[in-house]
Amino acid sequence: MKFALFVGCAIPAEVPAYERSARAVLRRLGVGLVDLDFGCCGDPVRRLRLDAHLVLAARNLALAAARGLDVLTLCQCCYGSLRHAQHLLRGHPELQARCAEELAREGLALPDHAAAGHAPRPAVRHLLDVLARDVGLDAIAARVTAPQTELAAAAHYGCRALRPSDVVDLDNPHAPTVFERLVAVTGARSVDWPRRLDCCGAPLAEQNPELAARLRAAKLADAREAGAAALCTACPHCQTHFAAAPASGLDVLLYPQVLGLALGLSRSALGLPQTK
Repeated sequence: MKFALFVGCAIPAEVPAYERSARAVLRRLGVGLVDLDFGCCGDPVRRLRLDAHLVLAARNLALAAARGLDVLTLCQCCYGSLRHAQHLLRGHPELQARCAEELAREGLALPDHAAAGHAPRPAVRHLLDVLARDVGLDAIAARVTAPQTELAAAAHYGCRALRPSDVVDLDNPHAPTVFERLVAVTGARSVDWPRRLDCCGAPLAEQNPELAARLRAAKLADAREAGAAALCTACPHCQTHFAAAPASGLDVLLYPQVLGLALGLSRSALGLPQTK
């Protein structure tokens, strides 16, 4: 099992522990990773220049296709951006031609299946999906050596993992279970909390910081009231936004950090501070 790892822009700059812990966990579980010369996923420019977004995304897809690899993403925005590009390219020959022209300048080709309007290749997958479906919960459980039985964790999905559902197709957008099942396989107790599918507020942080802070505070309070001691994330933007909350009373942990501890990996290998 091998994937091209798409780290994106935000993780190396803001949440390097996400990449570090994900690599460590996937290595322990026997998932091979290939590093390619990926660039931006195109998401930051999507609402300004659709053609620029598609060209940026298509370049990454072309690099993976040239190696015959599917793409494994860590960032939910990158996941949504790459899959959104594939979704648009399938039905718009004129956009395919524009992307193909730009890719040709670099000696790259638009993946044939996307250009022909068939099921998109390479497949773009999120970390949670690969762990649940490809590695499998039973296989993960068999490798757990240090069950996190003392941890009560609230799984925060994030918006781009679930919506729009016809594009990302990770899980049922109204009643998802994949994240809770992945938390449970670590031995931790997955907390059921009413606001689990609400936005964390990060997308509004620049335009309306007060509203973003209120959304974040409401989610954190809801998780605490439900009995959580930690909030578990799988998106760098959600992680950064929650971790910046003043005195939340909750640990904010990346899912591969929780899983890594359950697999017996050291805190330093997972980018976690040493306990006192």
